[in-house]
Amino acid sequence: MTDAKIYYEKNAPKTALEGKTIAIIGYGSQGHAHSQNLRDSGLKVVVSELEGTDNYQLARKHGFSPLAADQAVKQADLIIVTVPDEVQKKVYESAIGPNLKAGKTLGFCHGFNIHFKYITPPKEVNVIMIAPKGPGHLVRSEYEKGGGVPCLVAVQQDANGKAKEIALAWGNGIGGARAGIIETTFKEETETDLFGEQVVLCGGLTALIKAGFETLVQAGYQPEIAYFECMHEVKLIVDLMYQGGLSYMRYSISNTAEYGDLTRGSRIITDQTKAEMKKILAEICSGAFAKEWINEVNTGKKKFNELYQKDHDSPIEQVGRKLRKLMAWIDEKEV
Repeated sequence: MTDAKIYYEKNAPKTALEGKTIAIIGYGSQGHAHSQNLRDSGLKVVVSELEGTDNYQLARKHGFSPLAADQAVKQADLIIVTVPDEVQKKVYESAIGPNLKAGKTLGFCHGFNIHFKYITPPKEVNVIMIAPKGPGHLVRSEYEKGGGVPCLVAVQQDANGKAKEIALAWGNGIGGARAGIIETTFKEETETDLFGEQVVLCGGLTALIKAGFETLVQAGYQPEIAYFECMHEVKLIVDLMYQGGLSYMRYSISNTAEYGDLTRGSRIITDQTKAEMKKILAEICSGAFAKEWINEVNTGKKKFNELYQKDHDSPIEQVGRKLRKLMAWIDEKEV
């Protein structure tokens, strides 16, 4: 195992972007954070967002005058694409691609469309990535506190010999160099990000929580008790892991809980589970998942919407909505 190359502020000067114009295409989760942080770092930023949308109004509230995407691209040296993966190809083909010129730099926060070749920029354009390892609101709030969220940096195309320099300046401008910018590739970032989301952070975790809740309720235990044990306390355990890894979490819990962890976890995550993880990784690496997702979007997201609604109305969600209203200390978010 080799040590990752990590860049900090002294290795990532913002000079590569000084006097340049940066266009942020999309003022959503990442877009609003990158726009404000780069501006607050003394760099020139223009924003593109669809007129009449909530994000358009938010951009105006934050002091920007949003432009159409093609107009933003024409005047920019660095174009940062922050619209959702599933619409990037359409926006690129209609507004970005036709207005790219030699020497411009195209930036992404996730490698999906470049790695799977839904977008193929011209060779005379730099293609880079800064991928914050956290949601946009955290990128913004940590920057405002004087800190930053760790980022990944990658260069897919270096057309003018300055691509990495520009990428690091961007990462520094949003606060990432305060925490560390780790070097990677578009392939590695894309495949590991999708795998983490599907197998652990989102898909695996939500399936485990639901299965635990359902097991307890089916055995006759109160849904409210099952919710606390299988959903509510997840944050307490994850916070301990976040602070000090698995060892600190185990140090912090009871001996009984630690023994149960060490002896029972492997009965849940079995060889069969690991085999399915490898299968999911293979689907990601082959591009099969990407094709499935893009096809789902292009055919109206019927399966997506059905599965979302099923979970939205599930017993654990209904119980949770009721209980969270009783917890005044929680910043309750209901959708």
